[in-house]
Amino acid sequence: MNHEAADHIERLSPDECWDLLGRTSVGRLAVIVDHHPEIFPVNYVLDQGSIVFRTGVGTKFWATMTDPCALEIDGYSASSGKAWSVVVRGQTRLFLDQHERAAVDALNLDPWQPGSKSHYLRLDLDTVTGRRFKTTRPDIWNTPVTDPRTDIFH
Repeated sequence: MNHEAADHIERLSPDECWDLLGRTSVGRLAVIVDHHPEIFPVNYVLDQGSIVFRTGVGTKFWATMTDPCALEIDGYSASSGKAWSVVVRGQTRLFLDQHERAAVDALNLDPWQPGSKSHYLRLDLDTVTGRRFKTTRPDIWNTPVTDPRTDIFH
């Protein structure tokens, strides 16, 4: 990366990152499986300073129980010409308390994928980092400025 490009990267504060995390409900969960990274889309809610998602018993569940993981979200605003990315790292823990589960369900944490997703996992944040940067002109990367996918978040 050249110095000119590095100068245009804006580091986001933890509060800005948390705000962006609250504006979306889907992220990519990165875990280690058999000594290599795997990435799973998950829908989530923010609760008590952490990220909560549901899963069934399987690869994602077991990987998050043994090793730290990360969740990443990103977006682009056509109106500002800026993209952003937020990464949180931490350890998950299973919670079983019915009152805690009901409180999370009240935040609309319903699985998107069919099947049993009866395990509630809380990703406790060790670190949260984010950045925002001016993108190259959209005509260079062939995405029309009027593309509705480019103006989801401001």
